[in-house]
Amino acid sequence: MSVFRHMVTALFYVVLIQRSVSAAQGELTPTFYDQTCPNVTDIIRGILLNAAIIDPRITASLVRLHFHDCFVQGCDASILLDDPDTTEKTALPNNNSVRGFEVIDQMKTALENVCARTVSCADIVAIAAEESVVLAGGPSWEVPLGRLDSRSANRSLATTALPGFNETLDEIKHKFAAVGLDTSVDVVALSGAHTFGRAQCFTFEHRLYNFTGIGDQDPDLNETLAARLREICPSPTAGLSNLTNLDQTTPDAFDNVYFKNLQIEEGLLRTDQILFSTHGADTVEIVNDFSRSQTAFFEAFVESMIRMGNIRPPVDAVGEVRLDCRVVNANNSTASGTEDAHLVSST
Repeated sequence: MSVFRHMVTALFYVVLIQRSVSAAQGELTPTFYDQTCPNVTDIIRGILLNAAIIDPRITASLVRLHFHDCFVQGCDASILLDDPDTTEKTALPNNNSVRGFEVIDQMKTALENVCARTVSCADIVAIAAEESVVLAGGPSWEVPLGRLDSRSANRSLATTALPGFNETLDEIKHKFAAVGLDTSVDVVALSGAHTFGRAQCFTFEHRLYNFTGIGDQDPDLNETLAARLREICPSPTAGLSNLTNLDQTTPDAFDNVYFKNLQIEEGLLRTDQILFSTHGADTVEIVNDFSRSQTAFFEAFVESMIRMGNIRPPVDAVGEVRLDCRVVNANNSTASGTEDAHLVSST
């Protein structure tokens, strides 16, 4: 073996060891790709800008994708895997609702063309979420990077770990606590991502037609909004996939109007409205604070997104940099025989 090949091999394993140590210690840093892929954010941003022209919903969808990834096995891109036996895409909270996979594929392809075998799919999702918030008028932040992609998905965990649209505040808090997030500020701030995006009728029709099982309406739902929603969702069984705006006032802007809506009982999902309508809940005053100050909301949202982005996979998990975000490298027919060198344990 030539001296040059010895040097390249040694350098490769230095990088690999550094990444293994980073995974083991749970350390993420915004400068992770400064030397290996310095244009990573610019590349992701460019694809996002083009995608948003075609699909204005994509910004909110990519933020939700990051959320739904991190709550299951940590932020490891497990939600992107297509294995039919374990895919999280068909879990109840995700099925026919989580979207944006094709845009992530485009970002991954572009990055592989420039920085091959370098940027993890999990980091792509994290950066795409931040850039989506910025594009919609929200705050920016330095995204901590250095995540690895999981080699497995967990459909059953996705079914139980993700907050549902019809859960109580206590149930939501329990799920946040289970992944190490704060049960007051993080709950309210991250719920504020519903300041943009859409929801299907099936997620809220029970509030219109059969809230307690006797054909009644949710008493915490504004009457004017309820009448408008009945036009979109004409019955408990018709039009369940019809879409409406989560924020009926400024639907595509990332702002604090979401919290103002809660104060007048215009939270679309029950899990939105209970943040303000649950008597004695510690979330009520946080809603009031964010309603008064968009700056306060933005600052809290950034901190909560960074905390959520730091949710790590189990300590014995093995990670890699996937070449295709939909399949693990061992199942990727285009991968060379060297991809096993990208596998590291987080222990």
